[in-house]
Amino acid sequence: MSAADKVELYKSGMIQFAQQDFSGAIELFNRALEVDSGFADAYQAMAHCHEKLGDLDAALACAQQAVEHNPEDFLAHTSLSIFYQRKGMITEAESEKALAAQLQQQS
Repeated sequence: MSAADKVELYKSGMIQFAQQDFSGAIELFNRALEVDSGFADAYQAMAHCHEKLGDLDAALACAQQAVEHNPEDFLAHTSLSIFYQRKGMITEAESEKALAAQLQQQS
């Protein structure tokens, strides 16, 4: 599979997300990650699918991967902050929130 396939899988996953088929979207995002294991946007989108399915642990893990693979993305840090907050990890949430604000100002 190629980079174009990765993007098509991601787009298809986003369509599934919009249709509220979160499990189907996760499957497509996982397939995109098989093509490119560093595809941060797929991790970010998958985090929100897991959130919608009520699995905050999986959402947090995916958000952490999104930040790891794209540390300059303020939206990824914002999502990570939200998931930390929902898990009661306030110190981590505040740290990610501050970093997200700093990155947003730089962009």
